[in-house]
Amino acid sequence: MKASPIFAAFALAAAAAGGLYWTLTREPEAPAGWQGYVEGQLVYLAAEEGGRIETLKVEAGDEVAQGQPIFALEASSQDAQLAEAQARALQARAQLENLQAALQRPEQVAVLRAQEERARATLDLSRSEFERQQALYGRGISAKARLDQAESTFERDKAALEEAQRQILAAQLSARTGDIAGAEAFVRAAEAAVRQAEARVAKRRVASPAAGRVQDVFFRAGEVVNPGQPVLSLLPPANLKVRFYVPEPALSRLSLGQTVHVGCDSCPEGLTATLSFLSREAEYTPPVIFSEQERGKLVFRAEARLAGEGLKLPLGLPVSVEPAEARP
Repeated sequence: MKASPIFAAFALAAAAAGGLYWTLTREPEAPAGWQGYVEGQLVYLAAEEGGRIETLKVEAGDEVAQGQPIFALEASSQDAQLAEAQARALQARAQLENLQAALQRPEQVAVLRAQEERARATLDLSRSEFERQQALYGRGISAKARLDQAESTFERDKAALEEAQRQILAAQLSARTGDIAGAEAFVRAAEAAVRQAEARVAKRRVASPAAGRVQDVFFRAGEVVNPGQPVLSLLPPANLKVRFYVPEPALSRLSLGQTVHVGCDSCPEGLTATLSFLSREAEYTPPVIFSEQERGKLVFRAEARLAGEGLKLPLGLPVSVEPAEARP
C-alpha cells in the first residue's frame, strides 16, 4: 500500500522541525579558535605649549628609546627670557658678594685701630719736628730746606692718620645683617626665576616617554600646533594586545594570566599571549533575543598581552585565539 502524499509531507516537516530543534537546543561545542584582532593603546606625544615645530627627528615606523628627543618647538622668546633671568641672577649674586665683603669682622677693625694709633704717634713726632724747625728757622739757625722737609713729613703723616680713620669709619658703617639677608632673598628669587625660565624652555622640547615604535606622524617641521595637540603617536610594546570574543559556555575554560595561542594566515607558529582581561558584560554580535537555548550566541570581550614575535604584529590584524590546552 502506498503512503499518501499528505502523510509523506507531514513526515518530512516533522523531521525538519526535529533537526532545527536539535540545532537550536544542543550545547555548542568549543570553537577551534575565537575571532579577534590586534589592538594597541597608543601614546600621543604633544607639547604643553603651542607654537611652530622647529625640528622633528623621527618618522612613522621608527623605533625610539625612552628619553630620546622627538621634536622641538621654536623657542627664541623663551631662550631670551632665560638669558635675561640668568643675567639678573648673576647681578644679584654679585651684589650679595659685595655686601658680604664689606662686612668687617671685629678682628679686622682691631687691626685698623692699631694702624690708627701708629699713624697718630708718627704724626705727633713729625708735628714736633716741624714746630722745632719753624722755631729754629725763625731765629736764623736752621736752613729753609730743613723746614720744608719737616713740613712735608708732617703733612704726609697727617694724611696717613686721616686714611686710617676713614678705614675705621667705613668698617663701622659696613653692611648690616639685615641688608645681607635682603640680598640673599633677592638671590633666591632670581635663581627661582632662572629655574622657571629653564622649565619654559624645556617644555618646548619633547622626548619619548617610553621605548616603542612611532605609529603615525600628524604634523611636520614648520607647522603650528596648539597646546596639547598631538604631533605623533607612539606604540610601546607593553601596550600591544589581542582583543577577541568568547562565547558564554567557554568562559569557564579561561582565567586571567592564562596562556593562549594566537594565529593568523601570515603569523609565525608558536605565537602566544597572556590573558589580561575578561569582560563581565555580555555583548550580542549580531543582536539576538536572549534565551537559555541561545546563550551560545552571547560573547564576552577578552584581551591578552602579546610577547616575543607577537609584538611585531600590525594593528588591526585579524587573528584567531584558542586556549593553550586546545592544542595537542
